[in-house]
Amino acid sequence: MSKEVVAPMPGTIVNILVKEGEEVLEYQEVLILEAMKMENAIPSPEAGTVKEIKVKVNDTVATNQVLMVLE
Repeated sequence: MSKEVVAPMPGTIVNILVKEGEEVLEYQEVLILEAMKMENAIPSPEAGTVKEIKVKVNDTVATNQVLMVLE
């Protein structure tokens, strides 16, 4: 069953800390999202393997937009 990592707020992706196929731990930082001139680390909601990264650096994202899919 897959789990989605979503944006908690609108902003810009400034760094992607993992690659597709990589295993991540629950609460591990997977992306850095800049919002209101602050960098926010976005954690994985659960342990799993990165199945798909749906954004790239400098993409502007909306609240609740899917950033990454885990399995």
